[in-house]
Order: sequence, then structure tokens, then C-alpha cells
Amino acid sequence: MLEITVSTSKREEFVDITEQVRRVCGDKGWQDGVVLLHCAHTTAGLTVNESADPSVCRDILAHLRQSVPHMAGYEHGEGNSDAHIKSSLMGCSQQVLVANGRLALGTWQGIFFTEFDGPRQRRVWLQWIPA
Repeated sequence: MLEITVSTSKREEFVDITEQVRRVCGDKGWQDGVVLLHCAHTTAGLTVNESADPSVCRDILAHLRQSVPHMAGYEHGEGNSDAHIKSSLMGCSQQVLVANGRLALGTWQGIFFTEFDGPRQRRVWLQWIPA
């Protein structure tokens, strides 16, 4: 298992980690299989979505903020219940096919780390599953 570090700079943001994942795949010589990505945090997540137009990520964050407000009388006393809920909605893992040494992503797709309780230093674990 390998680890990449993601530094976030805001309480909530999407960080494009596609190039970091691409670099790991290339450095390791991974050719055909699946790279499994796992977020080891309960207030962050991972998603694959539109990477060409940053307004898509802003729209998703705006919808999440509206649907799950920051302070809404949650029982959890640390003031970050919304981050836990948003993390659960996004999910903590993604799998991406690798074919001929390249991430098999659509033209507009990117891999995003989704921060909901930053800024922080975060970890994403990568596990290679050969074909």
C-alpha cells in the first residue's frame, strides 16, 4: 500500500489529485489493473467528477452546504457533524481502472479529494490490484 499526502487550505474544498495518482502509477510501472484509493479520514472523501470546469466542484459544494448546513443543532459536540455527513455522502474510496499504464478516466474526469473539515494535512492510500 502506498500513501499520498494532500494539503488542504480551506474548511471545504475539492482538491484535484489526478496528477498525483497518475505519477504514482507511472513511477510504479503499473500497466493493467485497478488502483484503489482510500481516504483514511471521517470528515473528508473521494470522488471522480468533472475536472475541466471548476464551477462543477463549486456547484457540488454549494449543494452540500445547502443540504447539510455547518451548524444545525447536531448532537455531536465537536462542531463538525456536517463534515461527517458530507464525507458519508461522498464516500471514502474510489477505484480507477488502469489500461496500458494510463488512468482510464473519461475526457473530462478527474479524481478529487473532498475536504469538509480543513484546512489539514490528509492522507490517501493507494492499493494496486493487477489484472
